[in-house]
This record gives sequence, C-alpha cells and structure tokens, in this order.
Amino acid sequence: MIEPQAGTGIRLQELWEYRELFYFFTWRDIKVKYKQTSLGIIWAVIQPLMLMLLFTFVFSKNLKFYNGPIRYEIFVLAGLILWGLFQSGVSHAAESIIQQSGIIKKIYFPRLIIPVSSLLVSFFDFIIAFVLFIVFCFVYQQPIMWQAIIYFPAAVLLCLMASFGVGTLLSALTVKFRDFRYALPFLLQFLFFASAIVYPLQTIKQPWLQTILSFNPVNGAIALFRGGLGEPINEQAVIWSLVSTLFFCIAGYFYFRKTEAFFADIA
Repeated sequence: MIEPQAGTGIRLQELWEYRELFYFFTWRDIKVKYKQTSLGIIWAVIQPLMLMLLFTFVFSKNLKFYNGPIRYEIFVLAGLILWGLFQSGVSHAAESIIQQSGIIKKIYFPRLIIPVSSLLVSFFDFIIAFVLFIVFCFVYQQPIMWQAIIYFPAAVLLCLMASFGVGTLLSALTVKFRDFRYALPFLLQFLFFASAIVYPLQTIKQPWLQTILSFNPVNGAIALFRGGLGEPINEQAVIWSLVSTLFFCIAGYFYFRKTEAFFADIA
C-alpha cells in the first residue's frame, strides 16, 4: 500500500523527516532544465529582458501613460521578474505530480515535496533575474529606498505563497481532471494582462475594476516590490492580494492533502 498518513493536517514533522528530498528534487530539476543548453542559466534573464525592451518601446515611447518616480524600464522589469516567479512556479507545480507519476507509484514520501520543489526551481531562476534587475537599477541610476530591505522580501514571499497556493491546487486538480493542463496557459495569459506589469493599477478609471484586479495575488506583490523603489504603495492591492493568497494557500493545501492518497492510482 502506497499511502500517506491519515488526516489532512499540516504534518510538518513528516515534511521535516523527508527534508533531503527538497534538495534532491530541486537540484535534479535545475540540472535537467539547463542540460545541453549553450546559454545555461542566462535563459532565466533573456525572457524578462526581451519583454522589458518590447514593452518599453511600445508603451513608453508611444502611449506615455506612466509618470511616476521610477524609470519605465525599471518599472516594467520589476513587474516582469515577479510575474516570471509566479508564472513559472504555478505552471511547473501544476504539471509536477503527473511528471513524477513514475516515482509516485513506487514509493511513499510526502507528495507535497514535489510541487514545492518546483517552486524552488522557479525561485532559483528568480534570483538570477533579480541580480539582473539590481544591475539595471545601477545602470539607469534608479534609487533603491532603504525600505526595500522590507518590501523586497515581503513581495517575494507574497508571490511565493500565491504560487504555492495556486500551484498545489492545480497540481491536485490536474491529476484527476486533465482538462486543467489545457486551461492553464489561457489562465496564465489572462492573469498576465490582469497584472499591473506594464501599467500602474491607478490608471484604471473604474473603481470596481481596480478592486477586482486587486484580488490578483501578483498585483499586491508588484506593489510592494515597487514600493522599495519609491513608488507609492497601493494598499488596497496589497490587502486584497493577501486575502486571495491566503485563500488559495488554504484551499490548495487542504485539497492537495485530501486527494494525495489517490495520486498513485490515477497519476
């Protein structure tokens, strides 16, 4: 019988007993991801860099709707690297259980390690992109406020929590309903345009639409991150993003725990 312990509790002790697997799964996925690539980890910065150049050319030079304290290039790049962390974490976590179905059917270990390890791989890519971001801040002489010591980690933590909640929920749902594999790209594309990456949330004229967009977990993280660069923080976006993030974390975790007993049978 390949099955977890009874109940849907937190079971942190069980995760601690298998803590070595976090390292092995994460390091293995990092090596596989960049194996036989000429540029290696540079791929982690190419996408946000190219998108930053594209959006800067299209929006900054033509529409000019942003007039804040941050250079538009840095404004966009700050949003892109956080979006990259969320998008990569959710997409990899959602597919992780199916991709690891072979080992799941052989031995038991806490299944939660699999999606969390996927998030750690995405966090590794984020660190590389964050280094590029700091370099660009120096190149464009963008001041970084002392509050960034608080705002940067808080933004990353909020983004990781959102990725964990949505990723674990989708990973469990995808095992039973494979339709989510095809719906996920559309969902992420929709969330990208609903995220304040290339535009400030304050430019939305309709208050009701601003409130709806504030429930996007990424918008709160972006608002906090840009606060470390001198941008006034949209408190509404932070509060509602935190609410939705906590909801997804609780729903994702308990649904994952409830259904993980069947992963070995249907994955």
